[in-house]
Amino acid sequence: MKSRSRTWRFTQFAGGALLVNAALHSAKGLTGQRFPTPFSSPPGVGLSTPGQNMVWGAMNLAISGALLRRLPRTTAEKVTVVTGGVLMGFYLRHYFSGLELDETDRA
Repeated sequence: MKSRSRTWRFTQFAGGALLVNAALHSAKGLTGQRFPTPFSSPPGVGLSTPGQNMVWGAMNLAISGALLRRLPRTTAEKVTVVTGGVLMGFYLRHYFSGLELDETDRA
């Protein structure tokens, strides 16, 4: 039973992380900004089109929805989802702050 609980916690953690990633890429796509995705060249470094960011955001949202199909009910479950999201946010900030991105780049 403990193994299943760990698996579920990891699933919730990953769902929160992907939800934050979905928000980031969807926002970039909606505002017409070019931003790195796995579709860019080189992946995760080059700039992708706003449309590619929308696709990547939608994929992250769909996977997050599948992972979080059963909404967190307990405080511990909610904390796990939020922790995944917050840590993903810090990771993304760290990763993308190391890239030379032109913040005014519009498609």
